Amino acid sequence: MKKFYSLVSIRADQGGWLIELDGKSVRTPAGALLRVPAAALAEAVAYEWSSQQQDILPDTMPLTQIIVTALDRVMREREAIQDIALSYFDTDLLCYRASEPPALVARETAARDPWLRWFESVYGINLATTTGLVALRHEDLAHFKVRQAVLALDLWAFTVLQMVTSLTGSLVLALAFVCGPAQPDDLLRALYVEEDYKSEIYDETFYGRAPNQEAALHNVARDLSAGSVVLKTLGLKTP
Repeated sequence: MKKFYSLVSIRADQGGWLIELDGKSVRTPAGALLRVPAAALAEAVAYEWSSQQQDILPDTMPLTQIIVTALDRVMREREAIQDIALSYFDTDLLCYRASEPPALVARETAARDPWLRWFESVYGINLATTTGLVALRHEDLAHFKVRQAVLALDLWAFTVLQMVTSLTGSLVLALAFVCGPAQPDDLLRALYVEEDYKSEIYDETFYGRAPNQEAALHNVARDLSAGSVVLKTLGLKTP
């Protein structure tokens, strides 16, 4: 879509903060006002719109996409989306490990075990890991506690959580990101252990990653960074 506006601004209303283009409030594809609950988040979203050049490129506007998802999908379909997020728990990325080579096993341990320990410290449950192909089934109490934690999240925190769960294949990492100390780099390190290990073997620092791998990494890093901005600007996560 061609850029059709000159001035981007924000305006407070009774329900929060609106983003305006040439004085007209932006609406989501479903027709809702693009309204956020904090001025700092509104300013960050407005910056995405003001940074567009001749064309509006949605892929360069991850904050806007998160807000649209919250307003157009999560508000209407939260229960179904919650069930999808919770379904990742038994197949959580952190719990499925390589059995060899030893160097890769050590890397996985270093990148992923801290978040299993965080989970245990918060929820009091030590999650099992496996190197086999048979799916794990975590104990019922673990499922109950995770479900309660997810249900307690507000619209914005849950929207980020479901995004991160989908991006990483890990509900535990998503909880550590939304409710704990995990930062985007921590999640990237845990997610791309095998890829980073292989990149050293094939000297990708010299030759570069394959274009599709590089694009995928960029997109995940972009979305995690945007999720972090949402949480921090709403006071849901400390820097």
